[in-house]
Amino acid sequence: MSTAVLGQDTRAVGRGRPGARWTLTGGSSLGLGVVLLWFSLLVLIPLAAIVATAGGEGWHGYVDTLTNPQSWAAIKLTVGQSLLVTGVNVVMGTLIAWVLVRDRFVGKRLLDLVIDIPFAMPTIVAGLVLLSLYGPRSPLGVNVSNTQSSVTLALAFVTLPFVVRTVQPVLAELDADVEEAAASLGASRTTTLRRVVLPAVIPAVAAGAALSFARAISEYGSLVLLSGSLPFRTEVVSVRVLSFIEGGDRTSAAALATIMLGVALAVILALDVLQRRVARRG
Repeated sequence: MSTAVLGQDTRAVGRGRPGARWTLTGGSSLGLGVVLLWFSLLVLIPLAAIVATAGGEGWHGYVDTLTNPQSWAAIKLTVGQSLLVTGVNVVMGTLIAWVLVRDRFVGKRLLDLVIDIPFAMPTIVAGLVLLSLYGPRSPLGVNVSNTQSSVTLALAFVTLPFVVRTVQPVLAELDADVEEAAASLGASRTTTLRRVVLPAVIPAVAAGAALSFARAISEYGSLVLLSGSLPFRTEVVSVRVLSFIEGGDRTSAAALATIMLGVALAVILALDVLQRRVARRG
């Protein structure tokens, strides 16, 4: 496939130079069209349909959803637990990635393989496994079923790999000689971490955190068995949306889904701004 050709005026800026202009070749235009069509079919059109359904009753649909006590309790639980789990993943995921890249120990390859199990395992199977280990018949003597702790546990399980897998390749590509040079110039380990390592890994950490949060607020299968989906206690948004659909109230279901989409976009935007500021100050 041909690449884009940059047609650029060589006149200096401020002296009639119109600026750089990108011109797509025929092959590139075809590729761009296919990508946009595929993206529209999978993402844009379904999202537009949800927003249109949610707006069928105007703002009343959103207001009714937010003022419904059961729906509001589900939103608070889902967003709160997702933020909590994302914060834990940022710390533990980065630490796990650091150990996998910088340390050598027996069983390292096995641990590296096990990290991906939440990716490969069907979520309902994950829920069954968690129920067996942390339910009423727990062999460990730990029963968190039908509690908010069950929601935290399930979300932490399914989102574990995201930060690990986004940070790990960045740490692997980070040249250790730069850290050694900083140390030889008198920089402390804390200074080296803050000025050398942190600016390099923060974008990857933010990307992993965004993926972790987006997955957490939409999770269903891994927690539905363990949490019991009790209204006002352990019912999450995905369960609440399903209950609206089963009750024939598609407008409320779409409104709730649209609200969570807005929450996800807001958090992703906040993470992007935060990582840019941290990287700039590093």
